[in-house]
Amino acid sequence: MFRIPKETELTLVLLQEFLDKHRREVNDRYQRLQDAYTSNHEILRQRAKPEYKPDNRIVVNFPKYIVDTMNGFFLGNPIKVISDDDNVSEFVEYLDQYNDQDDNNAELSKLCSIFGHGFEMYYTDENAELCITYLSPMEAFMIYDESIIERPLFFVRRYTDRQNIEYGSVSDGCGVRNFRVTGGLQWLDDDWIPHHFEGVPAVEYIENAERQGIFEPVLSMVNAYNKAVSEKANDVDYFADAYLKILGARLEEEDIACIRDTRVINLPGEDSEKIIVEFMDKPSNDATQENLLTRLEKLIFHISMVANISDENFGASSGIALKYKLQAMSNLEKTKERKFTSGMNRRYKLLFSHPASKVSKDAWVNLHYQFSPNFPANLLEEAQIAAQMEGVVSKETQLKVLSVVDNVKDEMEKLDEENAPSTHPVTEPVFGDEQ
Repeated sequence: MFRIPKETELTLVLLQEFLDKHRREVNDRYQRLQDAYTSNHEILRQRAKPEYKPDNRIVVNFPKYIVDTMNGFFLGNPIKVISDDDNVSEFVEYLDQYNDQDDNNAELSKLCSIFGHGFEMYYTDENAELCITYLSPMEAFMIYDESIIERPLFFVRRYTDRQNIEYGSVSDGCGVRNFRVTGGLQWLDDDWIPHHFEGVPAVEYIENAERQGIFEPVLSMVNAYNKAVSEKANDVDYFADAYLKILGARLEEEDIACIRDTRVINLPGEDSEKIIVEFMDKPSNDATQENLLTRLEKLIFHISMVANISDENFGASSGIALKYKLQAMSNLEKTKERKFTSGMNRRYKLLFSHPASKVSKDAWVNLHYQFSPNFPANLLEEAQIAAQMEGVVSKETQLKVLSVVDNVKDEMEKLDEENAPSTHPVTEPVFGDEQ
């Protein structure tokens, strides 16, 4: 974290110091994590072997699998934002639809899983509408004060245009100011431009308190796995191109060409028993390699706490066995859920504080977030459990067991309507007076 005393003025000299620190962080850490996710792994940058040796470079992209699997489990079902006030609910729904917030949440969650944290920035567009966008730690950073609360003081965004000239902006609690880096750091605005948010218009979302990416602890094992599987491929190439050893007979070049083309070896001579014709094989360590690959694969998923849902034994599990297999990933999801909730509270607190907001600035306090982890559902088993709960628990608890029910209260209201007696009055037939 970048931190300075609360009353410190952000001068160009101090801003340049933070830009340099951030650039070092990008080069030393963030770029390595980005490369791991995009299949640009360490093995591709190793020194080349001599031309006569096989030199396979195989990348098994565990980091991407881990991030995408966790992201699908966490936000495969979009977050529902609920409020008791219908006006607030409608405004939040409008904000989320206007900004494609379900997609923004998914991308923000992916950034947090890769880098350990990510940023969300707020602004108004040309239509004076409130806008939300996500930013990678490679292009933005936050500066906090030195208090125990860690209040945001400045948010810095940097980018490069088509002419490779670097620009950026700094936001504080009142306004925004633009700067240019290339050709010497300088302000592009004479003064701060008001943004009308009550606070720094950006929020940092974190994966965990340590700001550590989800695959960062297993990156060394991923590199070892890539190396082992590449060497195994080299061994296959070696055996395919093994040298033919002929001892006890002298062959001319035309003889060697004939053997290669016809694949027939016919060597005349009285001491044929002394002639040795065989391929030169190096000792095989296939069992050792397979044991290493199996051990590394298990450790990668075990330490990252993300289930290997592609495993052939995973699909055969159901019920409580499946819950146990997903327990570690579920625990990880709960931590991510709490951190995301904290960020979303700050999101709507800032958005509601803007004059363009159509609800009161303290309406964010009554917002509730409903996360629905994307567990594999066994509808038959759920229906059987729900049926057995009849008369033991309330109807609301009974319906919560069913994953097909998105909103329990709405479902209960529909049941009440279906079970309600008919409200149409029954009229008796009217007969005329007897003649």
